[in-house]
Amino acid sequence: MNFLPVSAQEKPLRIGVAGLTHTHVHWILGRDDIGDIEIVGIAEPNRELAERYAKQHGYSMDLVYNSLEEMIIATQPEAVTAFGTIHEHLEVVETSAPKGIHVMVEKPLAVSLAHAKKMKTLAEENSIHLLTNYETTWYPTNHKAKELLKAGSIGDLRKVTVRDGHRGPAKLGINSEFLDWLLDPDANGGGAIMDFGCYGANLLTWLKNGEKPNTVTAVTQQLQAKNNPKVDDEATLILTYNDSQAIIEASWNWPIGRKDMEIYGITGALYADNRNELRIRIAEGYDGFSEEKMNLAEREYPLNDPFSLLATVVKGQHQLAPYDLSSLENNMVVMEILDAARESAKKGKTINLKK
Repeated sequence: MNFLPVSAQEKPLRIGVAGLTHTHVHWILGRDDIGDIEIVGIAEPNRELAERYAKQHGYSMDLVYNSLEEMIIATQPEAVTAFGTIHEHLEVVETSAPKGIHVMVEKPLAVSLAHAKKMKTLAEENSIHLLTNYETTWYPTNHKAKELLKAGSIGDLRKVTVRDGHRGPAKLGINSEFLDWLLDPDANGGGAIMDFGCYGANLLTWLKNGEKPNTVTAVTQQLQAKNNPKVDDEATLILTYNDSQAIIEASWNWPIGRKDMEIYGITGALYADNRNELRIRIAEGYDGFSEEKMNLAEREYPLNDPFSLLATVVKGQHQLAPYDLSSLENNMVVMEILDAARESAKKGKTINLKK
């Protein structure tokens, strides 16, 4: 199905922003106005933070309310985007869902599977969409890689390695409003294992069409105790499936930020090196190969932007495919994997997932 940005006659989706402490909020505040969404209100009790961002992005402080409940009553949004702590995601859904207001949260879906189950129940009981936004959802390379894998370009899948990380929040100079909760195990659910481990769990659940791994084994370390005193900053997860294995590397210790994926089949391998650059290698002999490099254009509307996707899903113009990267069903599996990974790291043993 082909889409075009909304016409002038069609009303934009009315969106309320729940919180400003997650710096991914700049994604929506700094977004070009293409007419498909309208920010009608912002819920943020920290006036200084709200004023700082108002100066940066040019919105009126008249849009800012002290609470989500107050903002909803005053502005009547059709959807809410959550940009607070991960722990607050449940509260956003508890407030929004009974009013029939759709929700999009930043990754991961929740701090725990227990929170996620409550959110899922609320979403289903109140017939709302509950989406989760990941940066890597919008990478053309990931979608091309899945397309090539499905077409049999490298044979049957045997192994996937997903790497996501950077040098660590404290070293990046992140503002205190974000850093304070990012390093809090209650507010964030963990350190690198949650912040970056969720990407791999999300992509693998999508590549495996919703199949859960049989086992999850995780090892975490704290290599920057001074910077990350309460949480892990290095995590490696191993997932086993009936016919394949996956490794998720999540780090706050890498000198260079990265988000990439390697997919190995029987006859070749796919390398999604970054957002736009993809390589496909076909095996020749023992260690030889032929290689094709692709530089991919951005995806087409509305599959190039989280808020465009939200608008078209809410308006019934787009239906998510089963276990879509943004979907609730995918992200419930993600939470099972992350819960098992934290348990594995804590107990020092492999965890079997219930099928």
